[in-house]
Amino acid sequence: MRVLVVEDEERLAEAIARGLRLHAIAVDVAYDGEEALDLASFTDYDVVVLDRDLPEVHGDDVCRELLTTSSASRIIMLTAAGQVRDRVDGLSLGADDYLVKPFAFAELVARIRTLARRSPKAVQPTLERAGIRLDPARRTVTRDGRQVTLNRKEFDVLRELLDAGGALVPSAELRRNVWDEYADATSGVLRVTITSLRKKLGAPPAIENVPGKGYRL
Repeated sequence: MRVLVVEDEERLAEAIARGLRLHAIAVDVAYDGEEALDLASFTDYDVVVLDRDLPEVHGDDVCRELLTTSSASRIIMLTAAGQVRDRVDGLSLGADDYLVKPFAFAELVARIRTLARRSPKAVQPTLERAGIRLDPARRTVTRDGRQVTLNRKEFDVLRELLDAGGALVPSAELRRNVWDEYADATSGVLRVTITSLRKKLGAPPAIENVPGKGYRL
């Protein structure tokens, strides 16, 4: 699951992001409406947690734009306004849910998970290359007919590589798509995941490392 938190109060935004990451949710953060629309233009988010009172571009306008250009994203309006009229206005824009500050963090997590389950997902085709077969719907992987058991991150990295059809996938792109924009390039998490993935896929080696650039199948 990938979530965009749009909140101009930086301390609150970072607190929400940290909390969601502890629940194994990939999170990007935007501090104004313009930045939010920019991020959403190249990333498909399952859920957008959207503060209504934003600088640059108002939260209402962000909501309208997201519904026009990113209809698969579910939107939770997050605001200090707690009057019934405010809630009605927010939901009438097309938001899926409305949460008033201050709120219980556990409730936010529960609402995000509920909305993510409701997100319409296109039927993804089975991906195949080098004897490797990945079924996104069933989340299964086989190589030459042999079942390969992968953890979530290994599966997602392999899907990115298969989806590239043999083209080079930059390391930064893998980190961004499988983790989030705050993944530390120096942490080695991608390298460790690739090493484990290679071992599980077995011989002959299927993943090529292009030093300083990225990986490809």
